[in-house]
Amino acid sequence: MKFSKKILSQSVTQLCIAKEISHVVISPGSRNAPLIIGFTEHSYFKDFSIVHERSAAFFAVGMAQQLKRPVILVCTSGSALLNYYPAIAEAFYSDIPLVIISADRPTHLIDIGDGQTIRQENVFARHILYSANCKEGEEHQDFNETEINTALNTAIEHNGPVHINIPFSEPLYELTDVSITPRNVAAAVAYDPVNSSNDTMAELITSEIDNEVLRSFKDHWDTAERKMILVGTLSPNSIEQKYLDTLAEDESVIVLTETTSNLHHEHFFPAIDQLIAPLDENGFKALQPELLLTFGGMIVSKKIKAFLRDHPPKYHYHIDPKKALDTFFVLTSHLPTDVNVFLNWLTLDNKQVKGNYRKYWLTIKEHRVKRHSSYEIQIPFSDFMVYSRVFENLPKNIQLQLANSTTIRYAQLFDLHPSFEVFCNRGTSGIDGTTSTAIGAAKVSKLPTILITGDLSFLYDSNALWNDHIPKHFKIIIVNNSGGGIFRILPGAKELSHFKRFFETRHGLTAEYLCKMHDLDYASVNEAGSLESALTEFFKNSEKPKLLEIFTPAEVNDIVLLEYFDFIK
Repeated sequence: MKFSKKILSQSVTQLCIAKEISHVVISPGSRNAPLIIGFTEHSYFKDFSIVHERSAAFFAVGMAQQLKRPVILVCTSGSALLNYYPAIAEAFYSDIPLVIISADRPTHLIDIGDGQTIRQENVFARHILYSANCKEGEEHQDFNETEINTALNTAIEHNGPVHINIPFSEPLYELTDVSITPRNVAAAVAYDPVNSSNDTMAELITSEIDNEVLRSFKDHWDTAERKMILVGTLSPNSIEQKYLDTLAEDESVIVLTETTSNLHHEHFFPAIDQLIAPLDENGFKALQPELLLTFGGMIVSKKIKAFLRDHPPKYHYHIDPKKALDTFFVLTSHLPTDVNVFLNWLTLDNKQVKGNYRKYWLTIKEHRVKRHSSYEIQIPFSDFMVYSRVFENLPKNIQLQLANSTTIRYAQLFDLHPSFEVFCNRGTSGIDGTTSTAIGAAKVSKLPTILITGDLSFLYDSNALWNDHIPKHFKIIIVNNSGGGIFRILPGAKELSHFKRFFETRHGLTAEYLCKMHDLDYASVNEAGSLESALTEFFKNSEKPKLLEIFTPAEVNDIVLLEYFDFIK
């Protein structure tokens, strides 16, 4: 086996092996040649070559999202590194572990006018869990090993992005048969609440949360007649079902779940906007909780955020090992522990409070669902109809990747099948890496993967198709309304004089020739009569990735959606 002659290259690759970090996404360059040699010459690593750094980084986000293990990114010096930033921010806010390893010029070449050189040290400082700035030279080996160990262990232990910056002097391509063995500092063993006893979890929660906070919470929980649990983004199967069942049977509790929560129960409320959008002031007062318990990642629904800010709970507790999210500006206490650990503690001695809070809102939910079904039958061809038919016809047991903006908001109006594993980049809620993330996720998932996206999201990340890692079971549905349709829904936006050009950014582009260039099967549909048959054909197995583009009328979509909220009252 050949190794790079650069000791720093060997140090980082050997420590990645020691910590069982195996997936590496590499973008080409010369300054990073020692790193490319190190990761590609060793059979342990699974290497992926992606030229476009922004796409490469989101591809890594998708893989890490599924693997729940760090994925390595390798790039050359200069602006190549900065192209990682959107994905790093997403990983930071979504708790996704990435290890960014950048090659750099030696220190004496920084800020003297040398080419392809920027200030790389600590460049991601505001959105990174740790920055390791290595130093060139054997005399710095102990320092470098400590820095690399700390960075890798931080990514493993705290689920987030870290940055290792490594300067390399020329020559860059020299090889050797001699390898080094750097000092490995083992990462802390991850706690597994699912396989722990009640006693173990009880000990853990009292070590992580102040006893006075626990007592206060329990007093508030045991006496509140209106308790709301709001669940944001979660990985599938991350919460034990027995805890959900216990909470669902409590008459004083309603559980509101976002599409990205991946939680399901017949007594839960999965379509939050459907429930609350038609409410008047009396309805808001009836829904207003005394106690709000939140967990999971970012909340999509602007309506629930507005409601809870205007009608705040008396007490708000948020469960998260790291983040004390005060989304509604009334946070009582942060509960810094694993959700399963806390729910185990809560449900072991859950004193159910009698009342009609759950019963009343389940009745409202039943009414909304009936009205929703009635509306689906009568609407014209539009975004709403397309999403309705797509969600209805999706095959079971899939990984469903959703784009931001319009797509995720329409998904929030439907009760998706519990066999779907749903993902969306809600950390920063951007459109910049949706397709790349979905392809990265599809590459390592055992489930067939379907991405539903809008035209702007797809076009913005079209370089996602520029690689040879797209699985044949990967499928894309584009709902093409010729621009940023979400801006038509925002109050006052479409009345502006330059709305179409500078907000909606109206265009006449299609994905057809991109599919030809990248060898995807392409089909399109633009009217209701052929939609069902097009979907049936599209969902059949294929030897190539597929893309279905559905063209909808831009001027109709917002009217159909806004009339929906009036209809379901």
